[in-house]
Amino acid sequence: MVNDPALVNALMERVYAAYGPKPLDMERKCWTVVHEHLHGVMPSEYDVREIDEELYLELLSSFRKL
Repeated sequence: MVNDPALVNALMERVYAAYGPKPLDMERKCWTVVHEHLHGVMPSEYDVREIDEELYLELLSSFRKL
């Protein structure tokens, strides 16, 4: 676990701001926000840069708990 609730909450707020409270394809939306957090830009269609999988899974888990 990432164990940084402030970061996860900030990323959740970013997902809400970009995609609304119940985004379709939640997995992809969470992935794009983690990508933006790590690389400073939203991913392009063919972007293959790595993301922090633990952070992604924690963000996704937080959404699923709602």
